[in-house]
Amino acid sequence: MAVEAIAAKGQRMGPIRRIARQLDLHPEALRSWVKRAEIDAGRAPGQTSEVTERIAELERENRELRRANEILKTSAAFFAQAELDRKTQ
Repeated sequence: MAVEAIAAKGQRMGPIRRIARQLDLHPEALRSWVKRAEIDAGRAPGQTSEVTERIAELERENRELRRANEILKTSAAFFAQAELDRKTQ
């Protein structure tokens, strides 16, 4: 509704304020939703929601893999030291 009103009027904040008032929303919330919808539709520059979600997913996976690598390094060092201790006894 807001995107159509903006396209029809050629202005942004007037229609956003009016529609936000009608829907009992804060105008800034509606403005950010409209901006996100325009980016996702390719009408405005920026990263789409899909790309943003994929980046977040990859960053989570990267953190998990780094943590797993640290655990493996620590356990390898522990077992290597235990093997050395066993051989010297």
